[in-house]
Amino acid sequence: MNIDLHGKSALVTGSTQGIGLAIAQGLASAGARVIVNGRSQDRVDAAVAGIDGDVIGIAADVSNAAGAQALLDEVPDVDILVNNLGIFGAVPAREITDEQWRTYFEVNVLAAARLIRLYLPGMVDRGWGRALQIASDSAIVTPAEMIHYGVSKTALLALSRGFAKDAAGSGVTVNSVIAGPTHTAGVEDFVYQLVDKSLPWDEAQREFMRLHRPQSLIQRLIEPEEIANMVVYLASPLASATTGGALRVDGGYVDAILP
Repeated sequence: MNIDLHGKSALVTGSTQGIGLAIAQGLASAGARVIVNGRSQDRVDAAVAGIDGDVIGIAADVSNAAGAQALLDEVPDVDILVNNLGIFGAVPAREITDEQWRTYFEVNVLAAARLIRLYLPGMVDRGWGRALQIASDSAIVTPAEMIHYGVSKTALLALSRGFAKDAAGSGVTVNSVIAGPTHTAGVEDFVYQLVDKSLPWDEAQREFMRLHRPQSLIQRLIEPEEIANMVVYLASPLASATTGGALRVDGGYVDAILP
């Protein structure tokens, strides 16, 4: 496939590391002008320096309205919005506090809703745009060790479907990408919350997959670039007939024909 995003601008939230950084690099490699976003200017600058292509960085905390507005003031319009920002962590179900429930909703759901609301009108006016949300297999297979995270990602699927209906017939598509267990620094920390901390990483990863993600058909963690490949495709003109969907890059983890 020849994916050419020259002339398009793309904002990727939470893109200073992990999946977001890989997505930013993938979009830049396809020719898009990419806006890297994170909360820390130092980390944003470091990410920008490591990406080949037309890239700028803006530090703003988009989990609140003031941060989102600051970002909008700097970048009034984008053609491609990738809501990658998200948090996760293991907490026993009956110990999740009201404050944790609120925080997970605000970061994992409301931040995406707010940015779609801010950038979708411009996309619709121009007759072209892409809004993509990075969801998780936890949206479908609720993890017992972090149900607050799973619930927030389930809400993200509904958010995407609803905004896809709102953008119907406009030339703008809205989709979710269901990422499976992925190898990032944050996931390494999460793995060691659940397995013996004295194990070397390769052994710890295998033990985690065996005990906590045995449904995976690839039987390994997914690399961030593999998630990015799907995002770059969905961001391209080649995916013009795909909208309102939840597309899986989960290594076959979800045991279902459809999400």
